Amino acid sequence: MQDTVAVALITALSTLAAAALTGLIGAFSTRRQLAHQLAVARLESAEARAARRDELRRDAYVGFLSACDRAYRQLDRRWLQAGADEPGSGYDEVYSATRGVDEAYNLVLLEGPADVAAAARSVLASITTEYADQRRFGDERDGSATPLRDRHRDLWLAAIEQRTTRRISFVDAVRPVLGRDG
Repeated sequence: MQDTVAVALITALSTLAAAALTGLIGAFSTRRQLAHQLAVARLESAEARAARRDELRRDAYVGFLSACDRAYRQLDRRWLQAGADEPGSGYDEVYSATRGVDEAYNLVLLEGPADVAAAARSVLASITTEYADQRRFGDERDGSATPLRDRHRDLWLAAIEQRTTRRISFVDAVRPVLGRDG
């Protein structure tokens, strides 16, 4: 009878040991699977955040360039207006468009990075300078019906050159940030 009890005890212990070993292996396996799933979820979350950040940046940059285009159109209209005795005709539209560039610049500042914000600041400064020059020279009351562009041709040509140079610098700063080569 002692032998039967010993065999039963050994069988019971080996069954319990096998169950414990199976549970331990299962727990390790489950832990490894959960760790892998967590790593995949973190990676997907990071990729989604990066994609969203890139989308927000792209929208900010495109919005800034669009605001610049609106300002350039208003500045061009003012350059082509004939001189008049009324003060400041057309300046409200130019000022409004310039403010739009300033607001779009704020988004670029938020989205960054610093080199893109610096390039945008340079574009904004050139638009503001061009607008200030138009105001200064537009206030001249010489009774002439000659457009500002013709009265101050050198200034107009310099403003157009600044627009082009600064805009290209902005786009060149943006491309690497958006992962696009020239």
